[in-house]
Amino acid sequence: MIVDVPEGKDPIMYVWGEMVPGIGVPASKFSMAVYEHSTLGLREFEAARLRIAQINGCLFCQDWRTERDGTKVEETFADAVTDWRITPDFDERTRLAAEYAERYAEDHHGLDDGFWTRMKTHYTDKEIVELSMCLGSWLAFGRLNHVLGLDAACVLPSHLASH
Repeated sequence: MIVDVPEGKDPIMYVWGEMVPGIGVPASKFSMAVYEHSTLGLREFEAARLRIAQINGCLFCQDWRTERDGTKVEETFADAVTDWRITPDFDERTRLAAEYAERYAEDHHGLDDGFWTRMKTHYTDKEIVELSMCLGSWLAFGRLNHVLGLDAACVLPSHLASH
C-alpha cells in the first residue's frame, strides 16, 4: 500500500473516510449512486464496468459482480468482456458498452462520428450520459484504489454514504 494506514484501521474506510472526508465521503456517494440508480441493463452495466476494471487492473473490481434482483452475469462473462470484439455472447448494446468503456479509458479523443452514430442507434442520449458517468466513476475510483494499493482491501464503501 502506498499510503500509511494505522494499525487496526480498515484501509478503504481510513483513506476514503478519514484522510480526506470532504472529498472521500462525497466520492463514495457518487460511487454508490452508480450502482443504486443505474437504469442500464445488467449486461451492459457489467460489460462496461468489467472492461474498466480490466484496464485499471483493480483486483477487487475484476472480482466483483453486480447483482440485481438476485441475478448476476454468468461465470464466463469476464472472459467475454476481454474478447468483446469477437464473442458471440454479446448483443450489440453489450458489445458497444464494452467498446465505449475501452475507448473512454484509452482513446477518448478517438471517439469519432462513426462510433457515436452506432451508439445513438442503440442507446438514448440519457443512457449515453448515464453510461459516461458510470465510466467516469469506475475509471477514477478503481484506478485510485489500484494506484494506492487499496484494491486488495477494497469493499464498496456504502456505509460512508450515510456519514
